[in-house]
Amino acid sequence: QVQLVESGGGLVQTGGSLRLSCAASGGTLNGYTLGWFRQGPGSERELVAAALWSGGYKSYTDSVKGRFTISRDNAGNTVLLQMNSLKPEDTAVYYCAAAFPGAGYAKSTAYVYWGQGTQVTVSL
Repeated sequence: QVQLVESGGGLVQTGGSLRLSCAASGGTLNGYTLGWFRQGPGSERELVAAALWSGGYKSYTDSVKGRFTISRDNAGNTVLLQMNSLKPEDTAVYYCAAAFPGAGYAKSTAYVYWGQGTQVTVSL
């Protein structure tokens, strides 16, 4: 069974950058759809970015387009989320997740493996 562990969260000022990393153990991430979700205080968990295995297709929620980039390493063990030009509204717990191919990517219910989350706080 694949286990996911996020790292890289922290406190950053508005306009700053963070790079989140999600490391897999117990298996490879090759073949999986990978997603980054976030959940802010009092908010539902939302999809931030997703990367499909086939064709290199990537999807971003509108609020992060042009600022965030999802990528995976060639070894298939790590998925990254580069976050630039951070805003206070990006403050949330960020989770990485993996879904089987063909299960879709937009809904959290499609994902079978989840990390424990890492806190990102953007100050004014």
